Amino acid sequence: MGLRRLLFPVGLILILALLVAGSIGNGLLARQGWGLLTTEMVLVSLALFYWSFEQRQAPSREIALIATLGTLAAVGRVAFAALPGIQPTTFLAIISGLVFGPQAGFMVGSTAALVSNFFLGQGPWTPWQMFAWGLAGASGGWLGKLFPRLGRNGLAGMGLIWGYWFGWIMNIWSWTAFIQPLNWQSFVATYAASFWFDTLHAFGNAGFCLLFGETLIKALLRFRRRLKTA
Repeated sequence: MGLRRLLFPVGLILILALLVAGSIGNGLLARQGWGLLTTEMVLVSLALFYWSFEQRQAPSREIALIATLGTLAAVGRVAFAALPGIQPTTFLAIISGLVFGPQAGFMVGSTAALVSNFFLGQGPWTPWQMFAWGLAGASGGWLGKLFPRLGRNGLAGMGLIWGYWFGWIMNIWSWTAFIQPLNWQSFVATYAASFWFDTLHAFGNAGFCLLFGETLIKALLRFRRRLKTA
């Protein structure tokens, strides 16, 4: 079995081990709180995704293209930072994954979060944003494998869904890190508070997909053909 095939079982075992160690007993992991524990799970997931990409030994031209797309997604986020919920980063990560595959999509989304936060502010939220936007990019790749002829409306639907999923992932961090007590009432209240921001994010994504999706996909497909023939 190749090292890359060990990614999922190893990651799942590590995350479950953290979950069990944090849930039972009175050890160090159990005393640190759910906010730190869930962040450790996200960091493990990020490390395994990056390790998997490193194992693939992608050509230098592909790495340069991923870095460029990640930077473009970061610049787009900074440019729209004044508009609540409008995040072109999600749209660009999904498109990147759709054209270049799940790993490339994850790298574009996670890189965009890290780079843009050098301008917007780094903090404990950065790994969560890297994870959420990385998953958005990876899901674009998985969607492209399942539906190679995904149309403009399907792409817009994906952007719409990720507007909410991104917010829900970030809500896990804010709920576990800052809210007490952790019960279903505080859980519902946390998610209700973000509803309008998530909705703006969702419709912003759908708008970007409808307006620019097909054009950007055609342009990136040309780059992909050049990468394969170079």
